[in-house]
Amino acid sequence: MAEWEWRPGKDRLNRRNHQGLSLAAGVSVLADPLASSRPDPYPYEATWQTVGSAGGIAVLFVVHTEPARQLDGRVVGRIIGVRKATPHERKAYEEGTF
Repeated sequence: MAEWEWRPGKDRLNRRNHQGLSLAAGVSVLADPLASSRPDPYPYEATWQTVGSAGGIAVLFVVHTEPARQLDGRVVGRIIGVRKATPHERKAYEEGTF
């Protein structure tokens, strides 16, 4: 199972820009068995977009890296951003078409 990390400064920025949502909220989305992912078109880093349920409370949109095996054997990914899913993204999640 992957571990997730994030940068503290990026977490503060995310909280300020997205109604107090911490990057830690993305962990539950990434654990959602019904979550859907697609490659992010960001050109400078291989990132992914995932939409999923955060503990059945809200549907969130998460940008993250693909988890990779570290030298110590851990599998770690980095959460870059978390926000509430748009109505279109939420519908795509519910219909399984994201």
